[in-house]
Amino acid sequence: MRETLRAWQEQFETFALEVIFNERRGKRATALRGVLFCLSKVFLIGVKGRRWLYEARIIRDHPLGVQVITVGNLTVGGTGKTPVVEKFARVLQDHGRKVAILSRGYRSKPPPLLQRLRAKLLFQEDNTPPRVVSDAKNLLLNSEDAGDEPYMLASNLKDVVVLVDKDRVKSGRYAIEKFGCDTLLLDDGFQYWKLAGRRRDIVLIDAQLPFGNEQLLPRGTLREPVQNLKRADTIFITKSNGDTASLRARIRKHNPQAGIIECVHWPLYFQDVYSPDQREQIGWLKGRKIATLSGIAQPESFENSLADQGAELVYTKRFADHHRFNQQELLNTINRAKKRRAEVIITTQKDAVRFPKLDRVDLPIYYMRVEIKILSGAKDFDDCVRKIRFR
Repeated sequence: MRETLRAWQEQFETFALEVIFNERRGKRATALRGVLFCLSKVFLIGVKGRRWLYEARIIRDHPLGVQVITVGNLTVGGTGKTPVVEKFARVLQDHGRKVAILSRGYRSKPPPLLQRLRAKLLFQEDNTPPRVVSDAKNLLLNSEDAGDEPYMLASNLKDVVVLVDKDRVKSGRYAIEKFGCDTLLLDDGFQYWKLAGRRRDIVLIDAQLPFGNEQLLPRGTLREPVQNLKRADTIFITKSNGDTASLRARIRKHNPQAGIIECVHWPLYFQDVYSPDQREQIGWLKGRKIATLSGIAQPESFENSLADQGAELVYTKRFADHHRFNQQELLNTINRAKKRRAEVIITTQKDAVRFPKLDRVDLPIYYMRVEIKILSGAKDFDDCVRKIRFR
C-alpha cells in the first residue's frame, strides 16, 4: 500500500512540474496553469498572513537560549542544502560548538497511522521524543526511518547529533537537555519561524535556476516572494559558474547588507556502494564510458559534472526526487547500462542511501562524494562563522 502511494505521489509530482514549467501542452494543461495561478494568489495571502501573525506576536515563537542557524531557500528542491549544512556543522564543531542538526525528515517513515489519528481526534499534545538519527557516537536509524538528508548527514558527521521531528522546538529542547547542545542547525529552516532566539538565517540560491519560474506555489516553485531575501543574514550562490553579476545585482536590490558567498559542489572521490573498501580518486572517470542513475531534483547538474571530468555518458536513468529504489529498478539499470557498454554506474550519495541490497552486482555502482568549495566570499563565510562562535 505504501509503495503504491509513493509511486502515485512521484507520478503526480512529475506531472505537476511539467505543467508548472510549461512542458505540458494542450488546453487541459493551460487550464490547470490558470487554476494554479489563482491558487498561488491564495498562497501568497497565507504566507503574508502567517508572517504578520508572528510579527504581531499573535502566534508566539519560542527562544531556547542557544544559537539557532537556519539553512534554507526560497524555492522547493535542488539548491544543494545538505553539503552546506554539513560544512557549517563541521566548522562549528571544530571551533568548540556542540552542534545538533534538526531536520523535519522529508519522506521519512511517519509514526503509525492509528497513533496519529488518535492524537488528532483527542487533541493530545505530541510528547513523543524526536527520532535520534545520530547521538554523535552511533548511527541509530536507516534512511527510510530517518529520511535521506538526515541519514546522509549523520553518516558524514560522526560526532554531530542529528534529530528528526516536525516540531523543531521540541527537538531543539531535546538536543539541549539530552545532549548538552549549544548550537541548533535547522536543515531547511528559513520558513520555520516557530524557533527563535539568537538566530542567523542562511539562504541558498541555485545559480542555474535562481527563482524557478518566478511564480509562487503551486503555480511555481517559490515558497515566498523574492523580496523576502531581505530577511537573510548570509546568502550562498550554489552551483556557480562565476557569471553571477546580474544575480548579485538582484540580490543586492532586496538585501544590501547580507554577505554573499559563491560556491560549487566539489567532487572528493568515488565510493563503491556495495564495497566499502573500494574507493577511487578524482580523475578515475576520464575516458570511461559510464551510466548514471539518480532520483534528485535537478539531475542535469550532477550529470554535467561527470561529463566535465572527462566521462562519456552512454546511458542515463532518472527518477523523481527522493525516489526509493527497489531491486528490479537497479537490475534493469544494470542490464541497460551493460547493453550500452558502460564500464560503471555513477549515482549520488543521496541516492545511494536509498538503494536496496543486491545479491549480485554485475556492474560496479559508485556514488560521488562531494563537498562545498567556496569560489568567492571566503571572508563573508569566516565572518558568519565568527559571529556564531562568539555570540
